[in-house]
Amino acid sequence: MKPDGGAPPPPDFAADELALRKRDLTGFFRAAVRSLAIGMSCFHIFVLAFYPMDPFQFRALHLCMALLIAFLLFKSGSSFSPHKVHLLDIPLCLLAIASTAYIFIDFADLIQRTGVDPTGWDIFFGTAFVLLVLEMSRRTTGMTLVILALVFILYTLVGHLLPAEVRHTGYSYSRLVSFLFSTEGVFTIPLGVSATYVFLFILFGAILSASGAGNTFTELAKSLTGWARGGPAKIAIFASSLFGTISGSAVANVTVTGQFTIPMMKNVGYRPQMAGAVEAVASTGGQIMPPIMGAGAFIMAEVLGLPYTKIIVAAVIPALLYYFALYWMIDFEALRYNLKGIPRADLPRVKTVLLEQGHLLIPLAVLLYSLVVLGTSPIRAALWSSLFSILASWIRKRTRMGWSQVLDSLENGPKGVLEVAATCACAGIIIGVMALTGLGMRISSMLIALSGGYLPLALFLTMLISFLLGMGLPTTASYVIASSTIAPALTQMGVPALAAHMFIFYYACLSAITPPVALAAFAAAGIAQTSMWKVAFTAVKIAGAGYIIPFMFIYGPSLLMVGTWKDIITTVATACLGTLCLAGGLQGWMVKPILWPQRLLLIAGSLGLISPGYFTDILGGICLVAVVLTVKLGYYNRVEGI
Repeated sequence: MKPDGGAPPPPDFAADELALRKRDLTGFFRAAVRSLAIGMSCFHIFVLAFYPMDPFQFRALHLCMALLIAFLLFKSGSSFSPHKVHLLDIPLCLLAIASTAYIFIDFADLIQRTGVDPTGWDIFFGTAFVLLVLEMSRRTTGMTLVILALVFILYTLVGHLLPAEVRHTGYSYSRLVSFLFSTEGVFTIPLGVSATYVFLFILFGAILSASGAGNTFTELAKSLTGWARGGPAKIAIFASSLFGTISGSAVANVTVTGQFTIPMMKNVGYRPQMAGAVEAVASTGGQIMPPIMGAGAFIMAEVLGLPYTKIIVAAVIPALLYYFALYWMIDFEALRYNLKGIPRADLPRVKTVLLEQGHLLIPLAVLLYSLVVLGTSPIRAALWSSLFSILASWIRKRTRMGWSQVLDSLENGPKGVLEVAATCACAGIIIGVMALTGLGMRISSMLIALSGGYLPLALFLTMLISFLLGMGLPTTASYVIASSTIAPALTQMGVPALAAHMFIFYYACLSAITPPVALAAFAAAGIAQTSMWKVAFTAVKIAGAGYIIPFMFIYGPSLLMVGTWKDIITTVATACLGTLCLAGGLQGWMVKPILWPQRLLLIAGSLGLISPGYFTDILGGICLVAVVLTVKLGYYNRVEGI
């Protein structure tokens, strides 16, 4: 703590989220990384657009190129110089190339021997690939996922000695390594999603950002909401939700949009912890905001065998409710502290922004049209949208992308996918162990037994497990692991598969603002220059609806666009009213300051309104009317700071 009792210095979030800093490469190695990254982009575009290849081989090449870039770009240890490549990194790169080459050289026989009769070379290169993946994950995401993977590997080797509840029949090291060195382990579905959908959408985001669309989002947010009551906070909601659709990372979203939204909020009178919390919550929502959600959404579509558009449609209402609730929370905060917006004279005009920069939004329109109207695959939609990002920038000379910017985008895309590739490959180790040993089904059975078959308790335990995994793992990893072990239990208890996976995915995303880790909230605290704990707990408060909505769509499928249009429209209308009640109850405001009994009544009413069903809607409406009447009749106190 500082001597004056102020906030502690902000933590090193690059170290927290990525574990080890990127190198400041010079000369030959900088050129090597750039060439590898651009080559990786060109290779993926060629394969996915023109020349399909075997999934195993394609995933192997995807991971090999990611390994090479990661070993050159990230330091192997905090004691090593950031300005040069360490001697250890060169053999690692060569081993990655050799292991990948082995897959191609012995491919036909290798896929026949997987997990059954491995040769000595299978064991050698399989061990090498597993170790390379663990090292890449350590450098890019930290030690948590690595330790978890090692625990699962150890379980495979000694699990036959454990108690009966988790005991297995026993597996040799050679069988384990051979199994992991296949599409059942490291190269399983998550890595396949990383190599296809995630890579292309991250590349699309890099091209879109290079075209200047990010600035368009910001200017549009300012012009639409900056003048309103508490305007800068509403700018944060709008800008972060838009930027989050192309970043897929809550922390990255905070560090980009928070640099200008948090100071603006503080300048108009928002408390520092509130300013940081608003940005953290808004940025976290970007991972659940269609059309481009986090990597977990693409994995969900693959695992469930559903079109990605089905995931988008299901996510629309919960995402909108999340942001509606946040809007009301900051609006009541502005009312409570009499916070004004930014003078219109200091803001761009909507018409001006659209005329000068609106053409940069064409790629998003192309993406939505391709996915929703034409029904094309996400791969083709991402390719077309990337092309239109470049073409749209040429409409005006001022925004025209040159070859250097295009090449920069082709370089930045692969760099942005490194963490996802490492996470998916390392999660593949865990998935492989669960598939080999049957541990996933055992965990599902234990969850059902622990909950006594009572669904509300099982959902509560699932929420806690998702939070626990999300504390130390990236969102994608926490979702993959939790869905592999817990989703089968929920489906056995009658929960539709899509709802079960969406439930887990939402809480994996919300772990970014949930203490004690809350990386997005802590990143925002560093920018707001205030206590990280104050920001984290304030974020939990203003994201209240986000913690409730997943329970509601389990019991009310209409929140996931399942059912008749009458049911869906009614559900949306009452749920929006419910978010208003929840914000009023949590903020202590409904037209005027309200007392604790009224606040509790509003919170109870919000649960009834958000929950689908006519009976609960009527109860929620009665609670709202009762509070409004008591406020109108004067049964409240004008207590400062109530």
